[in-house]
Amino acid sequence: MTNTPNWFKSSYSNNGGNCIEVATNLLPAHGIVPVRDSKVPAGPVLELRAATFASFVTGVKNDQFGAF
Repeated sequence: MTNTPNWFKSSYSNNGGNCIEVATNLLPAHGIVPVRDSKVPAGPVLELRAATFASFVTGVKNDQFGAF
């Protein structure tokens, strides 16, 4: 079991600067998916439960959040 997040960016990221990183390796043991701003790796981390993260991904895929 690991407690250290293995961070990665989506392969769909175009390196435009508005990216997040996730660490799905903590899901099996802890039931969470940590999420952070890729521009601020030492900044805050959101720990999302699996269902919450799945809803977020669905919202992104369905363009529910619009452009910023």
